[in-house]
Amino acid sequence: MAIRALKNYELSRHNSYFSAKFHAMASPCELLFDTRDQSLAEWLSEKGVAEVQRIEEKFSRYAKNNLCFAINNADGAPVEIDDECYRLLSFAQTCYELSEGMFDLTSGVLRRAWKFDCSDRLPQQHQIDDLLPLVGWEKVRFTDRHIQMQPGMEVDFGGIGKEYAVSSVSDICLHHAPNVSVLVNLGGDIQVTKPRERNLPWRVGIENHKQVIPIIQGALATSGDAKRYLLKNGKRYGHILNPKTGWPIRNAPSSVTTHAPLCVQAGCLATLALLSGKEAEQFLKNQDVKYWCTRT
Repeated sequence: MAIRALKNYELSRHNSYFSAKFHAMASPCELLFDTRDQSLAEWLSEKGVAEVQRIEEKFSRYAKNNLCFAINNADGAPVEIDDECYRLLSFAQTCYELSEGMFDLTSGVLRRAWKFDCSDRLPQQHQIDDLLPLVGWEKVRFTDRHIQMQPGMEVDFGGIGKEYAVSSVSDICLHHAPNVSVLVNLGGDIQVTKPRERNLPWRVGIENHKQVIPIIQGALATSGDAKRYLLKNGKRYGHILNPKTGWPIRNAPSSVTTHAPLCVQAGCLATLALLSGKEAEQFLKNQDVKYWCTRT
């Protein structure tokens, strides 16, 4: 039952918990609070929604006059960054190294050639070739104070931004309500701060795998092409691109969900699995993590 509808979210009371629904990062989002204290649920909702909006406004490539815009429009000049941006860039560097160059925040520029609208319209090779010189994380130079890229290059935080926001909101809720279990769900990327009362799990429906997953603590993240792909002559082209060729990863699963302590970790593992193509399942087994993998 909805009990409070504000500009930023809608709060609802359930039998033993509250939920706050809102929209951010181009996704439906929800916060679940294992408490019957309405004032606490409202207060945590305000804090959580504000944090998601702050991160989106700062790092979204769709926004104008934010940090991401400044970096992508510097035309080769160095751009001053803060500690938060440096931590994200450092995490991207780690993912780049772990994936042997396959996880690359600069590959977002390839979207100019690819339109994953479920049609059969593939780009021409020359369109991809024109963009490949603008791809390559090894060309990016950054310190804890500045980032500098070659003219025309871009960074796209979309591959890590939502998962980072999930973990950040979880940290805020755990800090301010250490005795309350909170589930943070941003478009299917999820983290639970602590076990619920009586150690009951939250039950999470994963659409791509058509099942409900119980989660007591930790995070779930999903990566896949269920709604973003092209289909040409019976061949499916998913939206996860190989930054070295500019073409979709071959023989990748249609969807991967992983479980890890933090959402940033789960998201990284899910994406790296997709980037592994036909070796996705073996990659996940080697990481010794719980996962769900679907192939079409």
